[in-house]
Amino acid sequence: MSVLLVEAFYGGSHKQLIDLLQESTGDCLVCTLPAKKWHWRARTAGLYFMQAIPASPSYRSVCAQLLTADPLAGCAVISPTVGVLSAHERRVLFTSSVLNLAELVALRPDLASLKKILYFHENQLIYPVRKSQERDFQYGYNQILSCLVADVVVFNSAFNMNSFLSSISTFLKTMPDHRPKGLDQLIRPKCRVVYFPIRIPDVTRFLTEHKLLRQERSLYTISSHESLNLWLTAKASPLASTREAQNELSGKRPSPAEPQLHPQLGGDTGALQGHPAPSQLTGQKATTLQPLHIVWPHR
Repeated sequence: MSVLLVEAFYGGSHKQLIDLLQESTGDCLVCTLPAKKWHWRARTAGLYFMQAIPASPSYRSVCAQLLTADPLAGCAVISPTVGVLSAHERRVLFTSSVLNLAELVALRPDLASLKKILYFHENQLIYPVRKSQERDFQYGYNQILSCLVADVVVFNSAFNMNSFLSSISTFLKTMPDHRPKGLDQLIRPKCRVVYFPIRIPDVTRFLTEHKLLRQERSLYTISSHESLNLWLTAKASPLASTREAQNELSGKRPSPAEPQLHPQLGGDTGALQGHPAPSQLTGQKATTLQPLHIVWPHR
């Protein structure tokens, strides 16, 4: 098992994403809860998954590499080789922000060594409510804790990312006293934007000849399998995420002189497996993909 997929609300877009990841990654274990009683899922899913996620020797083998016995101190210490584990050795735990990741990791210490990726379908700091007094502090608080525990925090749009980060300080002001400071600065370097993946069915057999020719001249696009594997193994790229966020909020498109940054890779798409960069393609001008905003009122 190389990927552990955990979803506390297995329905709608949450289900679509888990199913696509499962199909594309292959070597994975999926643990889910039915898409019912969202409020209770957000509160108690960590306790359920503590028992539902099976123990695995692979978790312990990774922990053994991270910890070494110190005979002088009489306790375990972090190994200096923690940063040189290969991608295969550093297995992945992927979950959505419905789950309180901090609770799960505390209840299951054997999962702490996994690379923890947290995906935001929506954020509870600005989730629409009729009155501000009706906002339940616990849901947003859980998401902040999950971000602090996660290694990579993924948002489905730049607006979702920026609105979450910019609302943390205001949100915590509802605490009567002893408010923590600078949490957004701790979380921001982990953040990146990856638009919600979609699978478009193959309709080439229905296209006319001139549309087929136009399709052959279109820009190279990364397949679902390639993009999802790159997503799961990539490190957080705050520079790329920040640049995309600024472009989206200002409505600015990258100039021809600037390299086209792929939202999943944070780099020039031309560098991917020898495929030409947009500036090297002829027959059609390079266009910037617009973000896909998904609104799903699941409550």
